[in-house]
Amino acid sequence: MQERADRLNNQAIMFASDGSFTEAIACFKRAITLDKDNYLLWYNLGLTYRDCGKLKEACESLEIAANYSPDNQDVKETLATLYLTLEKPEKVRSICIEVLDSTPSAAHFWNLLGVVEFQAENYEKATDFFEHAVFFNPYYLDALYNLKDAYNTLGNHKGEIECEEKIKQIKK
Repeated sequence: MQERADRLNNQAIMFASDGSFTEAIACFKRAITLDKDNYLLWYNLGLTYRDCGKLKEACESLEIAANYSPDNQDVKETLATLYLTLEKPEKVRSICIEVLDSTPSAAHFWNLLGVVEFQAENYEKATDFFEHAVFFNPYYLDALYNLKDAYNTLGNHKGEIECEEKIKQIKK
């Protein structure tokens, strides 16, 4: 029976879901030798590296996935979130701005920009980004929580209460 990249991908996903990361990575690498331009294989390899704590390798794989599928927001959001974890704010900003230039309504990227600015203690800028995220997706709980925290930090109690009320409504 001939090896196929899609079957190796499926097998690797099963290994990864069982916590057998070494086997999963080996399957993904073998699949990539059969279909090196397949962004999904690189993306899944990146997720697996991330899940087993190999963050440098995860970034490298996700960068390759992003090169093969430059308009894929899932890949870019995963990569930006990973760079946020690695405390590389300039890389997060770069990815977010690139996506928002072509898709201004991409709420997750506004939220990520807000998190970067909040971490840098640029609270007013963070608030603006969180407000954009909530504007484009009023049901985006993470952005609402982040906006609530930003309002709290800035002493905007009215805004904080409004966020809390929206969060309660969404959770009903």
